[in-house]
Amino acid sequence: MSKLFSKENQEVFTGPLNLNNPVAVQVLGICSALAVTSQLEPSIVMGLSVTVITAFANVIISLLRKTIPNRIRIIVQLVVVATLVTLVSQILKAFAYDVSVQLSVYVGLIITNCILMGRLEAFAMQNGPWASFLDGIGSGLGYAWILVAVGFVRELLGAGTLLGFRIIPESFYVENGGCYVNNGMMTMPAMALIIVGCIIWAHRAYNDRKAK
Repeated sequence: MSKLFSKENQEVFTGPLNLNNPVAVQVLGICSALAVTSQLEPSIVMGLSVTVITAFANVIISLLRKTIPNRIRIIVQLVVVATLVTLVSQILKAFAYDVSVQLSVYVGLIITNCILMGRLEAFAMQNGPWASFLDGIGSGLGYAWILVAVGFVRELLGAGTLLGFRIIPESFYVENGGCYVNNGMMTMPAMALIIVGCIIWAHRAYNDRKAK
């Protein structure tokens, strides 16, 4: 048990959450971060979907790594990922149809997510199943918390709600005698890019200061 949660495995899991974050450090997965974060709910669902797919794809490729001919390894990786993406897409349609409609084609585009393919090629092909699983979970959660942070800000300031629940009281709005107006810019992808940029800047500034 202690070997399963050794210091090395802990670093594999926690690295992508902070110091090796796939979005803030490696600047990967930006497209979906801009496309699905106008509201908090699809941001959470997308983050969890990528986490589950990355974790299980890593495990499967790790188990098969010694039997996959080098010349077709990318094809095998794509087949594994496509199968998992299809399963996740069908589950979302069955149990969270409204969210699956919001996510639209972006669930299917997980197949081409640079984070996912990068972890399969760089980690799962060289490491055992357990370490690969931890790496997949860590990378997925590292991606997910960025999406959740962006979705939180955009929905709160753009609609005054979180997960569809009213956070900013109606009495605060101009039409009800208050002084608040929703920021329509928050619903646009350009604002998502600005927020992601601010998160990357804050993340790197914090870690640089901590390193000193």
